[in-house]
Amino acid sequence: MILPVRHVAAVCVLAAALTSCAAAEAPRTARGASASASASVRPSAVPTLAPGPAGLTPVFHHGPRSAGKVLALTFDADMTADQGPRAAGGERFDNPELIAALRELQVPATVFMTGRWAEEYPEQARRIGRDPLFEVANHSYSHHAYTGDCYGLPTVAADRMRADVERAYTAFRQVGVTDPMPYFRFPGGCYDRRALKALTPAGVTAVQWDVVSGDAFATDADAVAREVLDGVRPGSVVVLHCTRSAAPVTERAVRTLVPELRRRGYRFVKVSELIGATGARG
Repeated sequence: MILPVRHVAAVCVLAAALTSCAAAEAPRTARGASASASASVRPSAVPTLAPGPAGLTPVFHHGPRSAGKVLALTFDADMTADQGPRAAGGERFDNPELIAALRELQVPATVFMTGRWAEEYPEQARRIGRDPLFEVANHSYSHHAYTGDCYGLPTVAADRMRADVERAYTAFRQVGVTDPMPYFRFPGGCYDRRALKALTPAGVTAVQWDVVSGDAFATDADAVAREVLDGVRPGSVVVLHCTRSAAPVTERAVRTLVPELRRRGYRFVKVSELIGATGARG
């Protein structure tokens, strides 16, 4: 199943730009990765969805619409496997001011992090992972696409998809994120039946969204805030970005939309709480 283009376009513009001008860099080797890594990606008592039809990886888009005014803000911390030279040249793929704003506003959030991002910003990854306000989920190691023709992203071969996910979990643990969640977000939002089948042994729940913030390369924070405010419904999953160079106004947008959503009666939760509200297994 593929999300409608209107739901993925803004995210995939960011995904494509993050890779289009990246200089080549040899991928880092994930130390300690093993075929049994998937057995350790699920913390105890964490809600997950049951496998989909034919045992495929389940996909979560939003929580129940009838369970009250709750929603989850999610932030993709994108960095591809070959962007080391750009980071070394001073490009910032992190956004510590955004994380500080979420702490100041006391907003629980789920951060979908690539393994390469965690390696580039190990202290930030560790602090996010150990802060009870947040949960860290998997956005792949490489930020390469799991389907063909995904907005210009390089692709991961089907027989390497599981390894790419597990390599990210290895990277998280190596930098001190001890309890990453068993949730996975496809780079670019692109997936198909082959990708869902390839990830079944990893034991993850794929997490998409139903509200696109439009923060990718946006220059108007108020417009981003309005996009979210106009789109949210009870149970919504909102996708934003934690990448300063490619989403520079996200912090300001968050400082606008959070008070307004609270004024409207919404409560912020992590993705795990929304999944749990669906009656998912623990």
